[in-house]
Amino acid sequence: MTGPLRLVVFDCDGTLIDSQHMIVAAMNHAFDAHGLPHLPREKVLSIVGLSLDEAIEALVPHVALPLRRKLTESYKGAFFELRARKELAEPLFPGVREALDLLANQENVLLGIATGKSQRGLRHALEAHGLRDYFVTLQTADDAPSKPHPEMLRRAMRETGADPAETVLIGDTTFDMEMARAARAHALGVDWGYHEPHLLTASGARTVLGDFAGLAPALDDIWASVAITGGA
Repeated sequence: MTGPLRLVVFDCDGTLIDSQHMIVAAMNHAFDAHGLPHLPREKVLSIVGLSLDEAIEALVPHVALPLRRKLTESYKGAFFELRARKELAEPLFPGVREALDLLANQENVLLGIATGKSQRGLRHALEAHGLRDYFVTLQTADDAPSKPHPEMLRRAMRETGADPAETVLIGDTTFDMEMARAARAHALGVDWGYHEPHLLTASGARTVLGDFAGLAPALDDIWASVAITGGA
């Protein structure tokens, strides 16, 4: 291996995969099942990145815990049933595969994912797009507390042996940026996801990417600064 071990961890929904239509449709189905009015689309998308239990609580904090648990189970069921509907496809964002290919061809770079999805949901999404083999560590809401708690990212670093100074988290939400900051890793935001770019910057993003073509130069800038300063 040439150079220090580097770890690049991606969020999934809103960063690699555009899941917004599925998420909103599944949430609407869950609310319908329990006689609750639909929430505005923007509000639903604002909680993408949290674990499902945390997301439901954030959306309807006034609802009693037993009903929130039922909403969670209804959402899970609706999400998997709705996968068959073509109009609710979950496409990759432009440039994802090219960016992953470029990074995967660097022998000292390892790739991972940290997401609010379940392991089942994440593996299904990755396999559907033929992306599973890119990633050596998959961290989900099944394995650690919800973002912005840093444990998912810490687990990824422990599993790979990467140092925080050589670890970069790429995501579209403030939860991602705050997680990276708490884990003492670097954070890059993306502007095609579900939180506004200025919020990502305020939450700790070193920069906010406008497309995946900008990822490699941004990573090079981070690692060059680490080489000069010896740390984050």
